[in-house]
Amino acid sequence: MTELQRLLLAYDEHRTAGRACALASVVDVAGSAYRRPGARMLVTEDGQLTGAISGGCLEGDARRRARQTIQRGKPTIVTYDSTDPDDDLQFGAALGCQGIVQILLEPLDFQDPQNPLELLRRWAEGVEETAVVATIFSLAGAAAPAQVGERLLLTSDGAVQGSLSSASVLYQAILADARQALAAGQPATRHYPAEAGTVRVCLEILRPPVRLTVYGAGNDVQPVVRLASGLGWRVQVLDGRPAQAQPARFPEAEAVRVVPLAQVEKEPHNSSFALLMTHNYYYDLAVLRHLLDSPTLYVGLLGPRKKYDRLLTDLQKDVPDAAARLQGRLYSPIGLNLGAETPEEIALSIIAEIQAVLTARPAGFLRDSPHPIHPSLHADGPMVADGRVDAICEL
Repeated sequence: MTELQRLLLAYDEHRTAGRACALASVVDVAGSAYRRPGARMLVTEDGQLTGAISGGCLEGDARRRARQTIQRGKPTIVTYDSTDPDDDLQFGAALGCQGIVQILLEPLDFQDPQNPLELLRRWAEGVEETAVVATIFSLAGAAAPAQVGERLLLTSDGAVQGSLSSASVLYQAILADARQALAAGQPATRHYPAEAGTVRVCLEILRPPVRLTVYGAGNDVQPVVRLASGLGWRVQVLDGRPAQAQPARFPEAEAVRVVPLAQVEKEPHNSSFALLMTHNYYYDLAVLRHLLDSPTLYVGLLGPRKKYDRLLTDLQKDVPDAAARLQGRLYSPIGLNLGAETPEEIALSIIAEIQAVLTARPAGFLRDSPHPIHPSLHADGPMVADGRVDAICEL
């Protein structure tokens, strides 16, 4: 289950129970921080929490301020600044992150179809398209035709929805930057000049859950499915053996189906990632042939390099350009080099490799990288905080 799915479940429960809620969202980060823009936490009027906006240091103070936001009935922005170690320790935050984090706190109107969680729900119901959500989180003295908390959601098919009025120059500027962020697949923070001030907007990238098809239903597939589903990925398991392809063996999978060898090539191509873990040479060969013309970005083949060489040789007897058509997307031996031995360790190395491919990262040790873990969000200038608020660490 994804973090958003957990938030929506909790939101529905609180709405049914009549418990007023506020949403705390990370909208801007400068320097180091545990969570990035898009991290969210739901807070009820009696202090119940769902989700997280940090590693635990900000939640206590943010909960208190979120409950105040519910009482006041209007959104507010809170800034947590840990760039000054002396002040950080003096005020008891002790974040140690050396960054500035801005949190938008918003009371949620259950009757408003444009409230942030309802807007995200409409996107999540489709979950097949990447989108960008632009959130106004600061007016900084500007007399702008917008309000803090107003949003615009743009999907990859060009559809736009949200609470931000389209009858303004500001809307067109934000929409243009949202299109650029969507095309680049990169989040950003943008500043827009307005009368007597500046409007600041968070551009967050929303990505649909990863679709993973695992060919094979042996015992070694079970930890793979558990790990993948724990990340919110949508997993289906296919195998030709009825005794193995049982839903009870893979309760976390979205689907478990028996697909005989003769039916493999009739399967639809609906996953970006595929794992071949059948331990059946001819089944793997049929799957590889089937995936030649698929849009699958990653094909992971379990087994030694000799098996891969033999499969490719046999495949090229019928399809001479098979190697070229699998170039760059066939991974064998499968997984990152973690020294894995047990099924659980092997599953970890496989899922970690898919994550690295998904994010186009080299998957080395972070300590050896000369670059920041995350790119800066501020291409149009440095972050300017509205005012310092010191966090109180409640662990």
